[in-house]
Amino acid sequence: MQGLDFNLLSGFRWFDFIDILLVAIIIYYVYSLIKGTIAVNILIGVGLFYGIYLVVKQLEMRLLTEIFGGFISVGSIALIVVFQQEIRRFLLHIGKNISMRRKKFIWSFFGARKAVEGDRSELIKPIVDACRSLAKSQTGALLVFSRHFDEEYYQSSGEYIDAPISKRLLESIFFKNSPLHDGAVVIVDFRIMTASSVLPLSDSEDLPPQFGLRHRAAIGVTEVSEAVSVIVSEETGEISFAKDGNVNMNLSAEELEAILKEEL
Repeated sequence: MQGLDFNLLSGFRWFDFIDILLVAIIIYYVYSLIKGTIAVNILIGVGLFYGIYLVVKQLEMRLLTEIFGGFISVGSIALIVVFQQEIRRFLLHIGKNISMRRKKFIWSFFGARKAVEGDRSELIKPIVDACRSLAKSQTGALLVFSRHFDEEYYQSSGEYIDAPISKRLLESIFFKNSPLHDGAVVIVDFRIMTASSVLPLSDSEDLPPQFGLRHRAAIGVTEVSEAVSVIVSEETGEISFAKDGNVNMNLSAEELEAILKEEL
């Protein structure tokens, strides 16, 4: 037995250890992205399907082997189609982490953070004031902060505005009798680009049952893009912040301001 163990380990290299570690990290990232979504059930179904294929192939059941083999031969393409949102989310997650590290390095190198802190506070103030006012009157609102304006996506599902941010403008848009109060306001570089935009809903199964379409849309857009969103509940007036499919709930205006300063 000792000789057998030695023979098994004799061909094991450090690169093999690194290979196993990298595969484990990829599996962990994939699981963390699909955890609590319908994609988990699909992945289980794919695993069972492949397991059945291996069994019928081993038993030499030729007809079933041909049928299952035909599906598996195009399995990679089918998986890309089925898991396109999860793959997109995975690549965005990697790219976002690299981008954030690069930005932090540049800012720390040039010392630019202090120079723009005052200007950024002035730009964030009307957003926070509007959210505070909307929360007080229990007026529902959804604000999406995106790095880039995708005209084909956002403009096709909303009304194009392209106006500077102001407290009164945000309050007017989300006024209950306003024709633009349904949907989301998309903000890019502290400018209101569109209003009444329709967003993709999250299909996560872990969301609280009290979450309505507004919260699911706020979470959904952060799952498929690098945007962040702010939600004001129409039922409770509670302010929430969503990023990467996660939600911080019941925020005060001061907490929201601190988060926006960090994220924007």
